[in-house]
Order: sequence, then C-alpha cells, then structure tokens
Amino acid sequence: MDRSTRLSRRFYARDTLVVTRALLGQRLVRIEPDGRRLAGLIVETEAYVGREDQACHARHGRTPRNESMWGPPGHAYVYFTYGMHWMLNLVTEAEGRPAAVLIRAILPMEGIERMMARRSGRPLTQLADGPAKLCQALSIDRTFDGHDLDAAEADLFVERGARLTNRNVTTGPRVGLNNVPEPWKSLPWRFQVDNGAIRRWQEEHIS
Repeated sequence: MDRSTRLSRRFYARDTLVVTRALLGQRLVRIEPDGRRLAGLIVETEAYVGREDQACHARHGRTPRNESMWGPPGHAYVYFTYGMHWMLNLVTEAEGRPAAVLIRAILPMEGIERMMARRSGRPLTQLADGPAKLCQALSIDRTFDGHDLDAAEADLFVERGARLTNRNVTTGPRVGLNNVPEPWKSLPWRFQVDNGAIRRWQEEHIS
C-alpha cells in the first residue's frame, strides 16, 4: 500500500488545536475487509484537551473507556455514547497527555454506494454530516479503539486531501456541552469548512 500521502505520527504529535484545524480538508480513509476504500474529506472537527478541559473525557482521570486518549499520538479513540452511537477521535500531543480531536463530519468521496447502503439510502448530504453518522457510514466501532493510524497495515488512517485557506474555515463552541461549566462550554474549539468550499469540492470530485 502506498503510504506517501498518509499523515504520519508527527502530524498528530502537536498542539491539539493546531491539529484540529489542520485536519480540515484531509481525507479520512477506511479500508474494508475486502480491500474496498471508503473515504471522505474532513469538514468538521472538535478539540478536547487534557484533564483541565471540563468537556474532555479525561477530566475524571484515566479509565478503561478513555485509555486510548492517554496513549501515543496518531491512534484512534473510539467510544460509545447515548447507548447507540460510536464516535471517532484522533489522539494528539505527547503520550500521557490525554487529548484528541473528534471527527464530526466528512464529505464522502469514495465508496459512496456502500455508505448509502449502511445509512439506509439517505442522500449524500446526510451520509456523514455528524460524528455518529460517519461512524455508521464507514463501519467504525469499538474494534478501532487504539488503532494505530500510522501502522503499515492500518485499515483506518488519514491522507493529505484538499487545499483549504483560513477564509474557508469557521470556528465556534463545541456541540452538546449542556452541563459543562464556563469557560469550557463556550470555547471556540469547533472548526468547520464553510459551505462554499464544500460545494467547490463536490463539483470537483463528485460530479
């Protein structure tokens, strides 16, 4: 497998907010057991940074559930929530520092028909426009928790994708933090590609 375009561990071993922004426009790839590629450009991300972050799972310390967050950068942290949804995070910073980026949405590019089948035939715009939706579309579950994105045999990784300028990026508060105290609730740690760039990518790649 050609690894020349894959993001290396060095990419993730940086400040979490830097990685959260830098992941926008990159291509999330899932290799199915039959070798089929499913992929999409990352269009929305959120940062969760350390025990001090009152929205982060690590705020209560190290647990079996969040163990992957404390590990080396460039690994997946996948958790179950609301008794029904899987969520994909990419671990950042140094080992022992619990921090990660939640992948909130992707723009499907490869394997769209298979994603549609998993998402009950929903339209392209609704295939992976939420963290639980993209996990369902890509068939990502707890088996990917701790997955090394930089391993030669990785079935889940991120490749360099589309170019993106800062004028096409918006920021805002993270989603669903109803019981989180300030200032953590309102920190602008959610990054999103604007609709103009998304439409351009669709015209270029999904025509």
